[in-house]
Amino acid sequence: MLILFDNGTPQDLPVILAATVRNRGPRLGGTQNGELIDAAEQAGFDPIVTTDKNIRYQQNLKTRKIALVVLGNS
Repeated sequence: MLILFDNGTPQDLPVILAATVRNRGPRLGGTQNGELIDAAEQAGFDPIVTTDKNIRYQQNLKTRKIALVVLGNS
């Protein structure tokens, strides 16, 4: 399983089995929202972990193949 953590997620999350958006180079590092989701799907990521609670209102997710995990504050 390949997990993509977006730029908003805390850096101290365990990423042993994952790649981070910061470490994937220019292909994913400078992209946001729709472009990031497109690139992540094309790169074979399974879920995207994000802190963007509004992403479901900003993007049409019905046709997406990738899962989105939205982290909340505790």
